[in-house]
Amino acid sequence: MPQTADIAIIGAGAAGLAASIFAAKTNPSLHIVLLDGAKTIGAKILVSGGGRCNVTNQKVTASDFHGNRKIIDRILRRFDEQATIQWFDSLGVPLKTENTGKLFPVSNKARTILNALLDECHRLAIPLLTQHSVQSISHEGNRFSIHHSQGCLQARQVILATGGRSLPKTGSNGSGWLLAQQLNHTVTATCPALVPLLLDDNFFHAHLSGISHDVMLTTRVKNRIIDRRTGSLLWTHVGISGPAVMDASRFWILATEQGDQPQIHLNCFSDSAPQEIEQWLIHAMSLPGNKTIHGLLTERLPNRVVTQFTQFLEPNLARTPVNHLPKTMRHNLVQILTNLSLPVIGSRGWNFAEVTAGGIPLTEINPSTMESKKVPGLYLIGELLDCDGRIGGYNFQWAWATGHLAGSHGALDTHREKSQKKE
Repeated sequence: MPQTADIAIIGAGAAGLAASIFAAKTNPSLHIVLLDGAKTIGAKILVSGGGRCNVTNQKVTASDFHGNRKIIDRILRRFDEQATIQWFDSLGVPLKTENTGKLFPVSNKARTILNALLDECHRLAIPLLTQHSVQSISHEGNRFSIHHSQGCLQARQVILATGGRSLPKTGSNGSGWLLAQQLNHTVTATCPALVPLLLDDNFFHAHLSGISHDVMLTTRVKNRIIDRRTGSLLWTHVGISGPAVMDASRFWILATEQGDQPQIHLNCFSDSAPQEIEQWLIHAMSLPGNKTIHGLLTERLPNRVVTQFTQFLEPNLARTPVNHLPKTMRHNLVQILTNLSLPVIGSRGWNFAEVTAGGIPLTEINPSTMESKKVPGLYLIGELLDCDGRIGGYNFQWAWATGHLAGSHGALDTHREKSQKKE
């Protein structure tokens, strides 16, 4: 086991693997070591995107992220989605763009992504030390002392890529924040993000489990809209999930943790305002025939959704002919279909969260290099930082971009330092 290294990268997730590869390619003569506490590498990569790994998106901007967007923009511009596509192509992994804008490996297998990264590390002769859990880091002069479960390692540069606390079964436990704090960094309040939400047991969601449809979700605090988005909602046996819910979850959780009582309202018609649905019903009432409420609503909504929503309002409503619908009941039907307050009681927590909201402030790093402003030679990347993207490949793009910057510049700085010593 090597006792010294030019660059020690702590954490072999997406960001850490990218950093090690870019560092080694920038300067092949450097001694680079990659440490990780897990027994096997890449668990989060393998489970992402339903096992397919949503590598990036066809368009990525700072507006797709939460955090200091001015700094986020500077970082993303240095390694954008096109650079990611070209990089994976150079690794022998062509990507395909789906109609949602998400990019996946053509193989549709996350294992393809992980194997390509690991193979490149092997080709570049980067030692990957598993079951090396780092407990502490100290910095003195131009050296870091890294104390881990197998001993101690001295390094000129350290790249911290340990992730946040999301999906702890994959090895993310928040330990990287403690290491950063040992080196004088601060950490903002953190919470799960991109996580399914739980609904009150007395609600009817369990009867809709497995049904997915497009909706509009509006999150309010004290009648003020703090988030509104459209997208797919998936009903589950314990609550709601799907892209729209995952993206909205951080707003509900953050507001709750700040002592507020946020409300999430559901509009089953993602592209229509309540007034438009009211006019649609009024027009349907004027048409000949005896079409029922159920028959009309199933033209635009899934059958089981119509059944549960109408039963929730009035047990026999579904069988009522549209042209017999009383005005008051029509108003109530529009209200429940377009502005239903969902009884959210919590989230599924860190075990089901895809990312972490909060972390090390971006103002504490140099956005041109990812180097710490507090400790020369220390680089901070990936989910450790106070930056989280919406669902759709954005968080992986953040990992590749920050890994590229830290790996490339860390290698250049180490090479420069070694050259100056020789002189």
